[in-house]
Amino acid sequence: MSKILIVDDEPTLVETIKYNLQKEGHEIAVAFDGVQALEMFGQEHPDLIVLDVMLPKLDGFEVCRVLRKDANVPILMLTAKDEEIDKIVGLELGADDYMTKPFSMRELLARVKAMLRRVRMVQEETAKAVQGDVAQVLFVGEFEVDLAQHLIRRQGIALGLKPKEFDLLAFLIANRGQVFTREALLERVWGYSYSGDTRTVDVHVRGLREKIEEDPASPQHLETVRGVGYRFRG
Repeated sequence: MSKILIVDDEPTLVETIKYNLQKEGHEIAVAFDGVQALEMFGQEHPDLIVLDVMLPKLDGFEVCRVLRKDANVPILMLTAKDEEIDKIVGLELGADDYMTKPFSMRELLARVKAMLRRVRMVQEETAKAVQGDVAQVLFVGEFEVDLAQHLIRRQGIALGLKPKEFDLLAFLIANRGQVFTREALLERVWGYSYSGDTRTVDVHVRGLREKIEEDPASPQHLETVRGVGYRFRG
């Protein structure tokens, strides 16, 4: 059973999400504004946060920014309108995914399930690394992937990666040279077994290029294969 924090100022929606997540066996905490969300996070230590953008006192973007200073908890952001800039800002601040209102409860449950499953997979991989069952550190060219510490270093210097950026880059490095479609990356990195919004992948790739490429406009490591997807070259 996982603990999920729902942050939204619409009581009816909160109750609907809460009811459906509880039916799935999750423990639920609730906050109705941004300040309360940060307080509840400190008290409850949830495994995942469903976070609305438009909140009283402190909006969802600011809540996400504050949490990402020292927390790796998965964040699913809810946007009230289909605005590209809202989605991009949320992802760049460290949200793992977003959904646009109105949405189907079935899709929300599927995304929550996928996000929690991916967290468990990462935890299991890290535990194996710590126990020595698999290589703790993978070296590819000037990059070093440290599973135990959840870090990637370039030329010995740790990259300041958000949780999903780490997952994506670590996966591509481990499968260097292989081309993956955006849909395949959604399934393998985000854990989605259905067709999601591939812009999520593009935004994370752009953020990674800003951190690992000498010239993000002409990437040497994280390459676009036109008409297909992305691959990593060491």
